[in-house]
Amino acid sequence: MNFTPDEINLLCIYDTASRTALIDNLCNATIDFDDDELLEIARGALDKLRDMTDAEFAAVDLTPEFDFEDDEGEV
Repeated sequence: MNFTPDEINLLCIYDTASRTALIDNLCNATIDFDDDELLEIARGALDKLRDMTDAEFAAVDLTPEFDFEDDEGEV
């Protein structure tokens, strides 16, 4: 299961030690999301988390991928 960089960055905000806890935490958080793009990212990540096993989740590299460029492409 491949997560997008945006999904990985979102997941890393929460405790990633347990797939089921991560699903619960993300579901609870989406209630307060008022940004459609963020909600879409969360829903995509939740679908992937629900479709995988705990063993598959344990093998996922959840290292955040940050892009520090500003609006003009400078770091």
